[in-house]
Amino acid sequence: MKILEADFVLTCNTSFEIIKEGAVVFDQKIIAVGEREILKATYPNATHLIAPPNSVILPGLINPHVHLEFSANQSILSYGDFIPWLNSVIKHRETLNEHATTALIEKTLSTMLRSGTTTIGAISSFGNDLEACVASPQRVVYFNEILGSIPSAVDAMYADFLSRYHTSMDEKSSTFIPAVAIHSPYSTHPILAKKAIEIAFKEETPLSTHFMESEAERRWIDEGKGDFATFFSSFNPHAKPLTTAIDYLHVFEGIQTLFTHCVHVNDAERAMIASMGGSITHCPRSNRLLGVGTLDLDALNHHAINFTLATDGLSSNTSLSLWDEMRSALMMHPSASLHTLSRRLLQSVTCNAAKALNLSCGSLAEGKESDMIVVTLPQELQHEEELVSQLILHTHETHWSFINGVLTSVKQS
Repeated sequence: MKILEADFVLTCNTSFEIIKEGAVVFDQKIIAVGEREILKATYPNATHLIAPPNSVILPGLINPHVHLEFSANQSILSYGDFIPWLNSVIKHRETLNEHATTALIEKTLSTMLRSGTTTIGAISSFGNDLEACVASPQRVVYFNEILGSIPSAVDAMYADFLSRYHTSMDEKSSTFIPAVAIHSPYSTHPILAKKAIEIAFKEETPLSTHFMESEAERRWIDEGKGDFATFFSSFNPHAKPLTTAIDYLHVFEGIQTLFTHCVHVNDAERAMIASMGGSITHCPRSNRLLGVGTLDLDALNHHAINFTLATDGLSSNTSLSLWDEMRSALMMHPSASLHTLSRRLLQSVTCNAAKALNLSCGSLAEGKESDMIVVTLPQELQHEEELVSQLILHTHETHWSFINGVLTSVKQS
């Protein structure tokens, strides 16, 4: 049993309790959270871990949507507009996959851990990231992704998905959780989507999907026109949308789902996602680089939709740091109160993300998994109400990171 002490404890629970001169008592799970002098008296035989001055204990960060298989990209892909980017992904996909070795993905995961990300939702299209994810100390929800829009290829695409899913199931553990992802309404045949969702429903795994990321997707699904009409005509001159947006949402009813991007959802779709208990995942830097617009956070709040933040992959980002993502989100939503948005963003990568992934972490409370990080501000905090915004503005790496109560990362000197 250990007691971890710091100037502040940020519980990141729904009431966003902040404990000054606080501590956390823990083994593999959290035993108690509270004021350090009270906990030291209550648990006199515990081993003491004292964080440096100006430090804060908070839950490990959760990145619910990341494509590790594109970790080799730096300047190969085209940015600025969605369809040119998509064409560049198709053109360079094999090269990027070849260079995304297990060693590179392990290095990427290690960098994420040093920045405080203790849990990820890995969207895996090919299974190339499996070995690194299984070996990682991080908690991994491993989303085996299915896609394919050509009817004649449905059986082959499903067989490939099923093989990858079963391979991941062989590695299932308390920290490696196989799951299912449906790529998008424009790329996944309804038969494939329904078959994969049946597996997720049977196994009670989380589901993930991209939904209404771009204006091109919106126009294609609604009208069968626009940039996607040109894109699909090069593969099939008779291509038509595979589904309507509402019909696509219906197939996810009854199962916990993360809908990623949703920049171009309408109010009826937001209401439906809310009624289903779904979550919406915001990837602000990816949205900016692909020129798709900015998610309406006020509309999510109006419908009380569970909101999470993620980095997406290095195919459309420059880092996989959630601190970088939160800093960018602060700047991309300038009409929101700085301190209110800061708290909302931190919850989006802690308790909200844990809820979306159905995990017992993401907040500091008795009985939760002991996934925690210690971060240190460069100077003594002058105004407690600015604690979260100052953390977001100044944090790059953690001082310590714990997963299941085990120290997994120490700040490099």
